[in-house]
Amino acid sequence: MQASIKHTAQTIVVSRIDAIGDVILTLPLCGLIKKYYPQSKIIFLGRTYTQAIINCCEHVDEFMNADELLKLNDTDAAAALQKLNADTFIHVFPNKRLSALAKKAGIPNRIGTTNRLFHWGKVNKMVRLSRKKSELHESQLNCKLLEPLEINEIPALNEIGSYTGFTKIPALSNEAKTLLDPVKKNVILHPKSNASAREWSLENYSALIKLLPESDYKIFISGTEKEKRLLADWLKTLPLHVVDITGKFSLPDFIAFISKAGYLVAASTGPLHIASACGIGAIGIYPPIKPMHPGRWQPIGKNAAFVCITKVCEDCRKNPTSCTCINDINALQVAVLMK
Repeated sequence: MQASIKHTAQTIVVSRIDAIGDVILTLPLCGLIKKYYPQSKIIFLGRTYTQAIINCCEHVDEFMNADELLKLNDTDAAAALQKLNADTFIHVFPNKRLSALAKKAGIPNRIGTTNRLFHWGKVNKMVRLSRKKSELHESQLNCKLLEPLEINEIPALNEIGSYTGFTKIPALSNEAKTLLDPVKKNVILHPKSNASAREWSLENYSALIKLLPESDYKIFISGTEKEKRLLADWLKTLPLHVVDITGKFSLPDFIAFISKAGYLVAASTGPLHIASACGIGAIGIYPPIKPMHPGRWQPIGKNAAFVCITKVCEDCRKNPTSCTCINDINALQVAVLMK
């Protein structure tokens, strides 16, 4: 059994250098650390494009840019980590080079999973954790990495969202304020996922729009500049009252805009988890295929929901561009969640 580091943890680096949704589902781990170590300093090592997300978390004391760090040679990168004076480094997203750098930097307590061979000899506080085989949600799985800190609590799925700490939301610009309707329900539809998830068809989104009367709903279509080009032909088919905001906002502005909306509908992608963290009606659309099913990736906010058909299906695993399982969800199943 490994020695506890309960009485030494003061400055903790949490490393998660992947996508927006993954980062948001790591923030409850930070909240749980602050619950047990309220005086600790948490430094979040993340990517440039996720900094706006991390800046919204009240539990994170400092951001460190992994993209800039990994541009350095090993000696300089290790020196940069040494300057943090961290006593604990948690590899939430395993990365071979960071595993070596944390050891080279002399960080005393280095936590990672046993099932990454490159951790062996580099990580000295190992946690047996198989994400692929577990029935736990991603946010709960992250919390298992806190066992060497003698934090053995895994919050229930209906409670873990309260640990996210997504309270430092940027102010909404005056331009964005004018877009939102003060009376109607403001609904954001985010059809694409940058190929990170199975996507509900555009035909289904069109059907959903028809079910939401203009008298009660103001509808926005969101997406990146790249996704705007992919959606161009479909956008031309939509009713005039539907507002195209694809490519319009920076990430901080988009977070602010989402926080003031009533609902956001999307597949399992970053904006869905932003909406969930903001506490609005985040409605996720999922296939029933492991490991991409809602049991692993559903939004965890207090007003979050998801739709997934009950079906045992492996056929769609081989055909990600035409997923029958997710497209068997009809628009009415989604619309009833916005009444």
